[in-house]
Amino acid sequence: MSNKQGNIVVIGSVNMDLVAKTDRFPQPGETIIGHQFYQIPGGKGANQAVAAARLGAEVSFIGCVGDDLFGQQLSKGLDNEGINLSGLRTVEGVSSGLAHITLTDTDNTIIVIPGANAHCTPEHIAAHESLIAGADIVLMQLEIPLQTVQYAVQLAERHGIPVILNPAPAHPLPNELLQGVTYLTPNETELAFLAGGLAASTHSLQIQLQVLLNQGVKHVVATQGERGVLFGSQDSSYIHHQPAHPVQAIDTTGAGDAFNAGLAVALAEGNSLSESVTFASAVGALAVTKLGAQPGMPTRDEVMNFIKQKG
Repeated sequence: MSNKQGNIVVIGSVNMDLVAKTDRFPQPGETIIGHQFYQIPGGKGANQAVAAARLGAEVSFIGCVGDDLFGQQLSKGLDNEGINLSGLRTVEGVSSGLAHITLTDTDNTIIVIPGANAHCTPEHIAAHESLIAGADIVLMQLEIPLQTVQYAVQLAERHGIPVILNPAPAHPLPNELLQGVTYLTPNETELAFLAGGLAASTHSLQIQLQVLLNQGVKHVVATQGERGVLFGSQDSSYIHHQPAHPVQAIDTTGAGDAFNAGLAVALAEGNSLSESVTFASAVGALAVTKLGAQPGMPTRDEVMNFIKQKG
């Protein structure tokens, strides 16, 4: 891994996660008893920004919070991580984004209420063009309006800045957007959705990955949870596989966000895609061993020690 410090701009959502822990998910119309409740700062954009900052990157965040108590708490949490918040807007008269999470020992379900995230407009992105122009890489997700994501991709393209798009939650994406994305990072569900098929086997995943490459994405990095990562590029006919690191999972909520941040940090430091996927996989593995998306994000030292131990 390079010693160069990457400059990353994260554009995306900020939420307060309201987490209920229980043995199993309730059936429709059923009431069950939970065990614990947590209020944890979240939002895919904020999660990825915190993770990238803890991994040693210089991070700027562009997004919106509401003018409520949650907004104050969320802003303070990001500021405490050393993240540049010149691009964080407080929207008057609007609640901050919320995520209602039900967590079992093995999985989670999430309902996202956008709130102020829906007010992250192209105009807001344009006001912070200088941040994008000075970045090594721009990292985005789909918890803000799609038109904003499209505009940000175009702006990054104009300045020659690579873009990582984590297409979560799954949403139809126009070809012109896909063609502007440098690295697309779907999980299995999102990959199947975007490629228009069912992820029934490793072979079908490879086909679906190739479909997205054929649509114009320069690189596709598809996470498969315990089965690792598949990744490929337009300039190569070979699909690579990075095995997962076996760990005892406690909370999988922030795993994808940790992976994306790790990928962004490694790429921003000038590492190859293969090296970056290896690093990102270690970041994602460590993140699931702790409770809470943002609190569970590992530090750079923790990741390097983990990689060294796995040897």
